This record gives sequence, C-alpha cells and structure tokens, in this order.
Amino acid sequence: MQERGHLRSVKLEVLVEQGDSNVPFFVVVSGEIEILRPSGDIETLITVHGPGQFTGEINMLSGRRALFRARATKPGNVIEMDRQNMMALLQSDAEIGDILMRAFILRRVELVAAGVGDVVLIGSSNSARTFQIKEFLMRNGHPYNYIDLENDSEVQHLLDNFHILANDIPVLICQGKFVLRNPNNQQIANCLGFNELINQTALRDLVIIGAGPSGLAAAVYGASEGLDVLVMETSSPGGQAGSSSRIENYLGFPTGISGQDLASRAYTQAQKFGAEILITKGLRLSCGGKPYIVENEDGSKIPTRTVIIATGAEYRRLRLKNLQRFEGMGVYYGATFLESQLCKGDEVIVVGGGNSAGQAAVFLAESAKCVHMLIRSAGLAESMSRYLIRRIEDTPKIILHTHTEIITLEGDIHLESVQWQNSITKEIEEHKISNVFVMAGAAPNTSWLDGCIALDSKGFIKTGADLSPEYLSNIGWPVARQPYSFETSLPGIFAVGDVRAGSIKRVASAVGEGSVAISFIHKVLQE
Repeated sequence: MQERGHLRSVKLEVLVEQGDSNVPFFVVVSGEIEILRPSGDIETLITVHGPGQFTGEINMLSGRRALFRARATKPGNVIEMDRQNMMALLQSDAEIGDILMRAFILRRVELVAAGVGDVVLIGSSNSARTFQIKEFLMRNGHPYNYIDLENDSEVQHLLDNFHILANDIPVLICQGKFVLRNPNNQQIANCLGFNELINQTALRDLVIIGAGPSGLAAAVYGASEGLDVLVMETSSPGGQAGSSSRIENYLGFPTGISGQDLASRAYTQAQKFGAEILITKGLRLSCGGKPYIVENEDGSKIPTRTVIIATGAEYRRLRLKNLQRFEGMGVYYGATFLESQLCKGDEVIVVGGGNSAGQAAVFLAESAKCVHMLIRSAGLAESMSRYLIRRIEDTPKIILHTHTEIITLEGDIHLESVQWQNSITKEIEEHKISNVFVMAGAAPNTSWLDGCIALDSKGFIKTGADLSPEYLSNIGWPVARQPYSFETSLPGIFAVGDVRAGSIKRVASAVGEGSVAISFIHKVLQE
C-alpha cells in the first residue's frame, strides 16, 4: 500500500475540511484521526480512526466533496494516498479492494440510516416538493438530516438563524453555509458538488444516458473493460426499478432485494471501475455528425464516439384533470420505505397489474390497514408472475378489484378521497383514502430525441432486426454491415432496457441487454 502513497508525519492538524475536493485517503500507522461534522462553532464526533484503520467512505469512489472534517488529534504517522492511486489499488488488489469497498459501503449505509451528513432539509409533510427532495437525496444515497417544520420545536431558531421564512419551505442547508430555498434537483446537485470533478468537454468512448439497471450494467461492463465511460442521469439512479419495494425473482437474491438497494450496489460498482456519473437534466442528442454530441441543460456539449440510450419508461399518468395537484401529496409512482412511512395503518390503493404493482401491494400490506388493487383487466394471470399472484391471494389485507379504475380525486392540500368505477357494472364507489400508488402502463422516455432516431408507433426505439433493409436504404444507412443487436438507426448509438421496442420488461433482461451491448460497442470502436 505504501508503494502507491507516501508516509507522512502529522501533528495536531486538520487533514481534510468539510467540502474539500480531491480528498486524500489516509491509513493510520500511529496516532489518531477524528472524523467530525462541523456546524458553526460546534463539532459533532462521528468516529475515531486508530492505528491500522483508514479514512473515507463512498465519496472516495465518486470524487465528490468531503462530507466531514478529518483532524489528527495525536501526533503520529499516516500513509497518504491521492484518490487516483487509491482507485488503482482498489481495482488491482482484490483483497485490499474488498476491504475498502465493504468499509466505504457500510459507512455510507450507517450515515444514511442515522441522517448524518452535510445537508439539513427543512420541510413540511404538506409540501410535495419536500417529498421530492427527500426522494432525490435518498435515491442518490446522500445522507441528510430532516427537520419537520410542523413537528420540531427547535426549528424556529434555525429559521431565524438563516433568515428563512415559512413560505421559503422546503429549504436545503448545505454544509451549514449555503441556503437553497425551494431548490430544484439540479440546484441541489450543484450545491453538493455532484458533478464538480467531471470533465464535460473530454471526448468519451461511451456516453450512457440513463442510470437504470440496463444503463448501470453497461457502465459496469464498459468501465471494467477499459472504456472511458460517462453516465448521464436526469434525476436519480435506479430508474423505474429503483422505486420497487422488493424484487424476489432476480437471480442470486433468494430472499429478494429492493430496487433501491440493487441500484445503489450497481451505482457503486460502476464507480469502482472508474465510470463517472453526471446528474443533469434537459438532454439533447445532436446526431448530425461524428463524434456524436450529447448536450445537457447548462449547454455543455459532451463529445462521444458511441452512445447507449437507457432512459427507460415511466408509469403512465392517470387521465384525471387534477392529478398533478396531488402528485407527491397522495399520488405516488414508487413504493419504497420512504412512501410506506406516509400510510402506516391506513387504507391505500395500488393501480396496476404488473410485477411492480404486485410487489408494491405485498410490501405496503405489511404496514397499511388494507391495500386495494385496481386493475382494468379481468385478472392478473397475463401480466404478473405466478409467485406474486399467490402472495397476493394469500394476503388477506389485499383486495383485488378487477375491471376497475379511478375516476376522481378529491382533497384540499393533500388527497383525501377517491372514487372508482367498475367498467362492467358501472357501479361507482367513494372511499376516504389518501394514498394512491400508480404503477400501470409504460410510456418510453424518448421525447427528448426529437426525431433523431427511428421509433415505433408507441414511441419506443427500434433496434437491430426491427430496422428493415428497406428502411435503412431509405435513410441512407452509412455502413456496409447491418445494425448490430440493440443498435439504432444511427451507427454506434444503441438502446437497451425498457426504452427499446420489443424489450422484456424485467430487471434481469435489462441488465443482460446493458452488458451485451458493450460487446457491440467494442466492435464499433474498432471500425
């Protein structure tokens, strides 16, 4: 280890300050290093590293800013290593790499669970944007402390200290210094330095657009095989799968795994091999020449030799005039631990008959009083795995309503009641239910392509054999070969996962497509 770093004598000194970039990695040979969370003049002790122990957590992989202050509290010696050498050691030495990865992951898990980080979120249960910020931070794995405006007696002192008014809520305080009033996701990402060290002008071997299971699989395989990989994600890693409470039929996880946990592991694994992940919005693909250009919201133009589109699909919105008013305030598109805390002991509705809806119903039944499943068809057999159907049938709290859909949503600030109708009997029922989970249908995220690539009638991307010789001739397909599997109507641009026409809507299938696409990326790069 000392070959990649250097021995350094330390006295009573600060080695890392909260918010520092390019944070070094330290192994304590002798002496002691305290990890502290500063807040004004107050320091909170997080942990102490003694001889044989080392500093760092997940931010060492991503290169993001330091969450905490590190200070030597006893004179001694440390091995100091810059991030580049630490990453090389992690990738080249399996035994040391395993120790570091486990420690980094477990430390971040503990920080998230304890709500200990460099962020304070002040919000309200009556604010949809508060919920959305919590979801953004959670799915990006960033630890934060949440203060509820309505239930915390100490909140007024904090509001006064930072000159925050009630109508500024939600408010995010970064590192005890920067106050963001009702920020959007991009402002949060910028404040936390998510994208700070990423070079957005360098020519890449591969840009992957979307960090769902297929995009992350492509990132892991691409980066591990030596490609210069940049992943661009508009919001939060995990895609639609990240909102799943539990996936029980994914190979290698006999007891199941939540979509969030699976996405988090894949996200970390991609960073381990050197893939960079850019949180951005407002993507545009310039397809007029090579290299291809991917443009993001702030106008940065990223050149790349190849592209994998893995933007997935999102659940279709209910066709109700006041739906938007209740999104995040009673209507949700995921069923994770975060959402389940909102409806303990209450009746809830799950709309949809696919596996995601089934997983949500079973998960929510653990804490809800009753789960009403609403489907438009006559049954679940054609759209859901048999093991989930059996689970639903064996759960008394779950009531299946066939040929049924919601027709009205009512409420003041938050959803308060719902009406649904049976399409056969035309009978209408009204229920005082304040939480609806929508997991029905799939609309592809392809509108941003703006006609650049061939789509089918439903907006999914055509690839491989779906691109007929006649069509390719008409558009002037520029290479002698036929498109590879998963390759779109533009050579070197591939589509994988739910966004691709004809894809199998399963997590395992998406992961497989992302990994297989890398073999064709290599062929394109050699052309």
